[in-house]
Amino acid sequence: MKKSDILFLVIVVALFAPFFFSSSLYEGYQSLNAAHGMWMSFLKFALLSTLGELLGLRISTGHYYRKGFGVWPRAVVWGLFGMGINLAMIIFSQGVPVALEYVGMQGATTLMAGPLSPAKVLVAFFISVGMNGIFAPVFMTFHKITDTHILACGGSLRALLTPIPMARILTQLNWSAQWHFVFQKTIPLFWVPAHTITFLLPSEARVLFAALLGVALGVLLAVAARR
Repeated sequence: MKKSDILFLVIVVALFAPFFFSSSLYEGYQSLNAAHGMWMSFLKFALLSTLGELLGLRISTGHYYRKGFGVWPRAVVWGLFGMGINLAMIIFSQGVPVALEYVGMQGATTLMAGPLSPAKVLVAFFISVGMNGIFAPVFMTFHKITDTHILACGGSLRALLTPIPMARILTQLNWSAQWHFVFQKTIPLFWVPAHTITFLLPSEARVLFAALLGVALGVLLAVAARR
């Protein structure tokens, strides 16, 4: 284990340990989360998902930092994505149970507000399938586009102000890896089960858990990049 690995672990522990040892700090976090959900989503994804990308960089290159990687613009983009993911989770967690009731599954909305049961797990699974089948492919593709744009801008913050050449990047994407690995493998084998668990959690914990899954995303993207 390198010194950089130890430093990375220390940073992760320092981020989470206070919440386990200080009830007042955790209560303050819950209050902020309730009052400023969107901004907290920005912060959680900007921090945790960027850490996940750094971990992915470590896996793929052996280093946590590389010139031109663009940590700061990636953090800003992840924050914006986090706000969108928060909205998507609200839309699908409320909309899918209504749709299930519309097609004949009685009490789907009530089940999600009740205790854990096989029927509730089934509804959470359908919510996850809906979000990952409709929202996730668009999000994953746009995430790849922004990554490509940031790298093309040398990792500079000007990437946030420079128009993205969408057509050029779309035509240059490795659609074989995007389809065969990212869509066909990670969505059904990882994201659908992971988000089924997410939607079984209390609503105030879902975004944090989703942001933690961003760490897993960094690892998956590293694997995809090596392929």
